[in-house]
Amino acid sequence: MANLKYLSGFGSEFSSEDPRRPGALPEGQNSPQRCAYGLYAEQLSGSAFTAPRTENRRSWLYRIRPSVIHKPFVKSNISEHLTHKWDDEEPNPNQSRWLPFDIPTQGSVDFASGLHTVCGAGDPRSRHGIAIHIYLCNASMENSAFYNSDGDFLMVPQQGTLNITTEFGKMEIRPNEIAVIQQGMRFAVAVDGPTRGYILEVFDGHFKLPDLGPIGANGLANPRDFLTPVAYYEDKEVPDFKIINKYQGALFEAVQGHSPFDVVAWHGNYVPYKYDLSKFMVINSVSFDHCDPSIFTVLTCPSTKPGVAIADFVIFPPRWSVQENTFRPPYYHRNCMSEFMGLILGSYEAKEGGFLPGGASLHSMMTPHGPDAQCFEGASKEKLVPQKIAVGTQAFMFESSLSMAITKWGFETCKKLDGNYYQCWHNLPKLFSEKIDI
Repeated sequence: MANLKYLSGFGSEFSSEDPRRPGALPEGQNSPQRCAYGLYAEQLSGSAFTAPRTENRRSWLYRIRPSVIHKPFVKSNISEHLTHKWDDEEPNPNQSRWLPFDIPTQGSVDFASGLHTVCGAGDPRSRHGIAIHIYLCNASMENSAFYNSDGDFLMVPQQGTLNITTEFGKMEIRPNEIAVIQQGMRFAVAVDGPTRGYILEVFDGHFKLPDLGPIGANGLANPRDFLTPVAYYEDKEVPDFKIINKYQGALFEAVQGHSPFDVVAWHGNYVPYKYDLSKFMVINSVSFDHCDPSIFTVLTCPSTKPGVAIADFVIFPPRWSVQENTFRPPYYHRNCMSEFMGLILGSYEAKEGGFLPGGASLHSMMTPHGPDAQCFEGASKEKLVPQKIAVGTQAFMFESSLSMAITKWGFETCKKLDGNYYQCWHNLPKLFSEKIDI
């Protein structure tokens, strides 16, 4: 998908039409009596009609056939490890770490059939909660499309490029980029070889840019760096094109006789988008102490409680460390939030051993965690000079105010849970002394 074009901005009002059909986008109204080229007008709503203007999300699609043309949905069994059943396993407050998840080497596994739920909380039926999935695949989706009735997908590739076709156009997503496919948007994923990544799913609402407060008007993820695809349609007759719907935590399939990617033009502010994590403007301490990780927030899905998120997407990118008289790595802490971490590439500063690209960790509410013994020893004695850290590394965190449960697949089936994780702190020595200066 070389030379793809995009529209720049976050939460913007966009309009786009395929240049092969100029004039396909109506002027001055949304639903003409007769649309140009014999197209159908269809609205995709991402919020209630009466939501405040600042929160209202919708787009108008002008397509060859309306999306209502399909046979009835039936239950699908293509992904046995996708679930929202949080009570299948007993609660476990222990620190959890997974070695890199295995990508299938036998058979043909596409994105939809390669979804595996690791942990989560809440219920999509009441539109409150999150789920964290791993996608593990080795084949492209053929004559099929996926859409999620439960919430938004924030996709984080770790290995392999995702070529994503959506109703709005085409996107290419590489490791160190992310994509957000919002509720109800149909898409298909093409891959070239073994592919692995992470997905944060939110049921409550949509992702936003965090408020900057005293930081000012600029910084963190800048709106201009978010990219939305331009209109591109295919007029394709397919006898058994499969529409896969994630609904109330389960998958369903319906068959139709054409490709759903037949949108010739569209306009609105409810769109899929991508973002290059290397464009994040890092804010950091230039005097003393390690700042709270909230300064690394890329996107947030807020709750109804001010300052508390259903989910934050946080990254730990390459940056300068210059603090004086300070233990520079992350401090030891217990948190009222749940923290799921993944590693896209490189080695994470606080745990350079067992935390590997393609793996993950979960530190649940109020479960203590922090640097391992090796990191503590080195950071306590190193000479504090200006230093570029995390070079060639990109770690991230899905942080949530919800208390997440690990699924049966996460505990047992994947066989990647590291039973020795707790030992990385056991060599921390007792340093207490009668002398004030040791």
